[in-house]
Amino acid sequence: MKQKIKLLIKILLTGAALWFVLHKVDIERLKESLQSADSIWLFIAFILFNLSKITSSFRLNIYFKAIGLKLSEKFNLILYYVGMFYNLFLPGGIGGDGYKIYLLNKHYKKGIKPLFQAVLLDRLSGLFALAFYACLLFAFSDYSELLGDWTKWLSFLIAILLFPIAYFSTKLFFKDFLKCFNQTLVWGFAVQLLQLLCALAIIKSLYIGHSNLEYITLFLISSVVAVLPLTIGGVGVRELTFLYGLEYIGEDPSLGVTFSFLFFIITAISSLMGLFLLNRVSPKKG
Repeated sequence: MKQKIKLLIKILLTGAALWFVLHKVDIERLKESLQSADSIWLFIAFILFNLSKITSSFRLNIYFKAIGLKLSEKFNLILYYVGMFYNLFLPGGIGGDGYKIYLLNKHYKKGIKPLFQAVLLDRLSGLFALAFYACLLFAFSDYSELLGDWTKWLSFLIAILLFPIAYFSTKLFFKDFLKCFNQTLVWGFAVQLLQLLCALAIIKSLYIGHSNLEYITLFLISSVVAVLPLTIGGVGVRELTFLYGLEYIGEDPSLGVTFSFLFFIITAISSLMGLFLLNRVSPKKG
């Protein structure tokens, strides 16, 4: 019953956010930009997005190895895509992370706690890199100039402090994973760099020739906000971020909302591949 109520709330919040956004933007402009998007750049964005997910699966496997769980990269990647499918298309269930923990504990008996910690750290590692890039790009964007120089220096300070915070948090709460801290940190930055390049390719597909730094900054901020389990797949939250973020600098939010829609479509198509891998999520087959 709790899961059903949570799902209902997510659906309502997603619908309300989208309704609000679509009543705030120029629908005709949105349709035109969707129809005229460059398919070649969108294909490049699709490839870059999936490269980021493949890289992310490598990072997760490093965490698994830290607790003595040795999975083939092939099986781990299959499990990763199945998890993406569960997260996006079956949000009312245990979720992709919960499914990974359940399956791996069932077959390898490594315990719920270490598996949960590995999956959680994988998420936190991605969030850390997102926050770092967001702070860095924000400092050089028009937003820091509009809000004042103090926000620029605050962004730099937060970006610097993120490193000791991440290290000492791992040392304090996840001691078993401290030995792979540097390795996973590098992989985390690689994952988010590929995501940034994916965002840039979507921007190119929409022929946006200005405020590129601001678009990417908003993309990073929206990705951080989308981590909160408020809506389905972050839909609605991303659009709201672009709506208010672009309005603040005097830009038409229609293109930003189009960008967000295209990113979700790429995410959905990529996640759907997990459906065709469901019959492969067996360690014996992996």
